[in-house]
Amino acid sequence: MLKLSHKDFSCILNILESIQKIFDYSGKFTNADDFYNDTKSFDATMMNFVIIGEMVEKLSPDFLAETENKIDWYKIKSFRNIVAHNYFGTDAEEVWQIIKYHLSEFKEILEKLLE
Repeated sequence: MLKLSHKDFSCILNILESIQKIFDYSGKFTNADDFYNDTKSFDATMMNFVIIGEMVEKLSPDFLAETENKIDWYKIKSFRNIVAHNYFGTDAEEVWQIIKYHLSEFKEILEKLLE
């Protein structure tokens, strides 16, 4: 059983909130192009990916080490850096694929860690 500190618990809740916002912002679209062309939804989504990366940075080293076999924290932080520092070079199709095929699993893992 994983023991979460108050800080780690708060960070995970913030990540889950950002994930839900991403689903809310992207849910009405059926493809990457339409999503990208709705600049408010796309920009809001990208900001929430940055928030997720920022929250990962705040997680304790112990928590990250204990969960690295379930979650690739490095990839999540790296994606945050791409979004934050190379925003106009961000590939909408890659973002779409992350949302559609990886974000739900990430959410489920985090929810289980909170149980």
